[in-house]
Amino acid sequence: MFSQHDNALVCRFNDETLILKPWGRDSLRVVSRLMTEPDFPDWALLEPEECESVITYSIEDKCASIAVGKIRADIVYFHGALHITYTRDDGKVLLSEARYPNCFLRSGREFVSTGDDGFRLSVQFAGSYADGEEEKLFGMGQYQQDFLDLKGCHLELAHRNAQSSIPFVLSSRGYGFLWHNPAIGEVCFGKNETVWKARSTHQMDYWITAGYSPAEILGKYTAAVGRAPKMPEYGLGYWQCKLRYWNQEQVLKVARGYRDRGIPLDVIVIDFFHWPHLGDFCFDPEFFPDPKAMCDELHAMGTKVMVSVWPQIGHDSVNFREMKEKGYLVRCDRGINVMMLCGGPSVFYDATNPEARKYVWEKCRKNYRDVGVDFFWLDEAEPEFTPYSYDTYRYHSGTVLRTGNIFPQMYSRGFYEGMKADGDEAVVNLVRCAWAGSARYGALVWSGDVHCDFETLRNQLCIGLSAGIAGLPWWSCDLGGFTGGDINDPAYIELLLRWFAWGAFSPVMRMHGNRKPYESVVSPSGKVGFSSGNDNEVWSFGEEAEKILTSYIRMRQRMRDYTRRLTEEATEFGHPMMRTMFYEFPEQAESWSLNDQYMYGPDLLCAPVMYAGATSRKVWLPAGHTWTDLRSGTVYSGGQTVEIDAPISYMPVLLKDGSHPDWIGTL
Repeated sequence: MFSQHDNALVCRFNDETLILKPWGRDSLRVVSRLMTEPDFPDWALLEPEECESVITYSIEDKCASIAVGKIRADIVYFHGALHITYTRDDGKVLLSEARYPNCFLRSGREFVSTGDDGFRLSVQFAGSYADGEEEKLFGMGQYQQDFLDLKGCHLELAHRNAQSSIPFVLSSRGYGFLWHNPAIGEVCFGKNETVWKARSTHQMDYWITAGYSPAEILGKYTAAVGRAPKMPEYGLGYWQCKLRYWNQEQVLKVARGYRDRGIPLDVIVIDFFHWPHLGDFCFDPEFFPDPKAMCDELHAMGTKVMVSVWPQIGHDSVNFREMKEKGYLVRCDRGINVMMLCGGPSVFYDATNPEARKYVWEKCRKNYRDVGVDFFWLDEAEPEFTPYSYDTYRYHSGTVLRTGNIFPQMYSRGFYEGMKADGDEAVVNLVRCAWAGSARYGALVWSGDVHCDFETLRNQLCIGLSAGIAGLPWWSCDLGGFTGGDINDPAYIELLLRWFAWGAFSPVMRMHGNRKPYESVVSPSGKVGFSSGNDNEVWSFGEEAEKILTSYIRMRQRMRDYTRRLTEEATEFGHPMMRTMFYEFPEQAESWSLNDQYMYGPDLLCAPVMYAGATSRKVWLPAGHTWTDLRSGTVYSGGQTVEIDAPISYMPVLLKDGSHPDWIGTL
């Protein structure tokens, strides 16, 4: 039943092979398969560089154990099945497979045949424990909700526009858990049990680690799946974007506007449908007659250039036939070979195919990089199947049901590897979706095409904090929201000012949106293009708004050295830049229940104003520190909740223990 082999504990029972293998410090990788030996695919987990030096085993007739540093797994024969319990080195039970009465004929791991060589998999863990401690769960990437604690949630394990499913969860009990399976599925964090499900898979595969603080646990997780590379210098400043700058002169006019006003502009973004056809991967010469000259002038102003790339290949694209013949497109197993209709009938290129990734990169290198484009906006990265009929499509890596969630990671990988091969030392690309392991490919994830209202603003704060816990330190959202927002509406301008202020204290400060009233697009020759939103620059919303927006861009510049330090901590240690209160103050119980304030690094407590008409807000101040209001210089003692004035020009920010005194009074 039990044996030790190649540093792993191997359990064989009832045609199941279960292997528990050390995988980094204080961590185990657990795989199980029916009828044949399991394998160890590299979907997200890297071969561990740092292995635990102390590993102990115990093997008896009906029980066995393996201990790896701070974590121990005990496997016992229980009611006709093998049952696993994980404990920390202080004896605390961290996680335990669900136990059922013998008459249930159930186990914690259930494989149900799908009729081919795969299974529907369900893995059940206990939802509560005898010690009575209330468990809180965090992470899991981007789900559109305004709370952080996921206990009691039912989540889809699938990507959508504005949803990135990253199956890593951090528990207040002292463990981190990665469901290392890219299959479409679901997870329920119930009171009675936690259940992970895959709709089609070959085997069970997960990773678990133990620790005594969120930072310790997240550090081990990010080491296991790979940390973000160095952030380029242009990631520290302000990025200007809208839907959409649709011609060359418009791009230059906006950049000149920032230069002439003396407002620093690190990046300007050229959004979608600047191409002749989807999948051409080049500028449309009618609208961008000399992109090299455009990029040269922008670079002379100190501004980098980012362009949008979509993974759709239109049926009318110059590349469609060749990519189809070479097998570089996602396959449609049944029905019509159309996966999206925006911009005409199209299919997605298969980013899980290494040769397809190279092909797309070479097109983008030749038509974008060689004329001066610096980096890329990888849109539609879920990808956005219309509809999301996951059982219809097939990748090089397998069916979408079985491997679908890996796509955005591979999409980022193709551009990361291409840019590294071209000599880029630091690579970052904006991308609309991610999975475990995306961070190591320079993925700067944003939260999708979200609405313009205060409810959505509240969601974005929780999404950004959850993404950080899921291992994505580079994160962004469309400041001001994407869908709608009338530039002449005072109610919208209030929302924009509140959103923009928060953006100054986020990993990447990036304005974007499809503003009303909309604009028609026609070339000089009469060619009708995709429509555009209205102006979206800091001077587009009136003089008072321009003054406030500009003040936050200048604040971002003052913080440049501090923000650079935070990016270095993310690369070296895996720390998020935006940090939940419990990440910095885990010993203080109040910190685990807050979802409307956060730490921007270790020194800045940020309290966004996220309700219409609010002119003040309550802020909890952690004990053991002093807190100085950035605007007024008022010093507060920690261990209390205070009400702080928040006029429309100010978002409350408090400096810990007298840090950065030269910033006081600058907003």
